[in-house]
Amino acid sequence: MRLHDLKPRPGAKHRRKRLGQGESSGHGKTSGRGGKGQTARSGSSIRIGFEGGQMPLIRRIPKRGFNNARHTVRYVPVNLESLNRFADGTKVDVAALQDAGLANGPVKRIKILGDGELTRKLSVTAHAFSASAKSKIEAKGGTCQIVAVKNAAPAA
Repeated sequence: MRLHDLKPRPGAKHRRKRLGQGESSGHGKTSGRGGKGQTARSGSSIRIGFEGGQMPLIRRIPKRGFNNARHTVRYVPVNLESLNRFADGTKVDVAALQDAGLANGPVKRIKILGDGELTRKLSVTAHAFSASAKSKIEAKGGTCQIVAVKNAAPAA
């Protein structure tokens, strides 16, 4: 193979859509922008749901009732199999899991799940454990400790 033999993979390169090349091209006259108005102008973009200054539908309809999604407790799942990267007899806590890159993301709580087999004796500290994970950790002689989470005090 030589430099002159190199070429991009089939389908990797596309021809640019040439606008304004006459009616028979299929992209003539309005060049795929529809009729006149705000969206036909260059540099124009309006956000999703915008209704030209009219009160948008999502703000017109009433919001009533209970939404359980506001009160759900979300966990970052960590499988038991991935805890085998720690040395035997290690204390695995929230900080250790985050340093290892096992519990990244905006969610602050960590739940240990029982997927896979544990080969080491570990002392694991997390916010929650599944029943199978707890039994597998304790079967290897390790311990499970739950981190207490401080809930925000209700406004008086």
